[in-house]
Amino acid sequence: MKALTHTEYAFPRQTSKYVGKVRDVYSIADRYMVMIATDRISAFDVVLPEGIPYKGQVLNQIASSFLDLTQDIVQNWKIASPDPMVTVGHKCQGLPIEMIVRGYLTGSSWRSYKAGARQICGVPIPDGMREHQKFEKPIITPTTKAEIGEHDADISRDEIIARGIMSRRDYEKLEEITLALYQRGCEVAASRGLILVDTKYEFGMRDGELYLIDEIHTPDSSRYFYADSYQELFDQGLPQRQLSKEFVREWLMENGFQGKEGQKVPEMTPERVGIISDRYIELYEHITGKEFVKEPYDDIVERIEGNVRNLLSRLPL
Repeated sequence: MKALTHTEYAFPRQTSKYVGKVRDVYSIADRYMVMIATDRISAFDVVLPEGIPYKGQVLNQIASSFLDLTQDIVQNWKIASPDPMVTVGHKCQGLPIEMIVRGYLTGSSWRSYKAGARQICGVPIPDGMREHQKFEKPIITPTTKAEIGEHDADISRDEIIARGIMSRRDYEKLEEITLALYQRGCEVAASRGLILVDTKYEFGMRDGELYLIDEIHTPDSSRYFYADSYQELFDQGLPQRQLSKEFVREWLMENGFQGKEGQKVPEMTPERVGIISDRYIELYEHITGKEFVKEPYDDIVERIEGNVRNLLSRLPL
């Protein structure tokens, strides 16, 4: 199976290129960004050795759709999606924190709680809660944006303000927008028979104004539960049926890999790659409510270049 795992383009007025775990980002005239969602896949901060066909298309099209669905809440960086694997948008100066919003006690928040923590990022958590239990109201647990090669770190609202990372007024506005975005995501998820459990948002500044940047509500940045089985499974204390990248992490852990030194990524056979690809397509169809249309890989490198160049030719450079 084919997959796009790296790109090498020289677009007009290109000033830099950044290679992330999953995305290749090209800066154009220090004014625009061309973000290509490759088929690379990462887990435990490690890029796995095999690409996943259609994963980049899945992530880009979900994020692009949700950027359109939330632009009435806050303006975002997207200008257009000229190719199924590409979004082109405004270059913003990213804020040094990520806004993580949680509607349920699960994942890392549950692990901290189980270990005895009764507050997360300065937010108090009541005694007696159970795994996957819904919070009385969603909580925001921000993290710092780590430098390359480092891990993000939890930070509280008070620390953000005390350190001068953001003013109280600006941070409170950011919280308000974050909760509105999460509420919109929950509404869309509910219409698809899903629960948006937790997610993260990144923001940036451009010409003194706040913008939503990066991806939004994708299975790589969010966790979903199936709504129809949530209550029964919760009542029985059973694991929830999840719609997220968690299934990849679980497979890796079952095979002795958690990204720790000396551990080896298990063999990603064509069969395993195909299973992961199919799951991502399933994620797309559940989250968007649309049938996934596979774009051909035959001329993908030329197709992306042509589509991006065509759009850039119409933008003021």
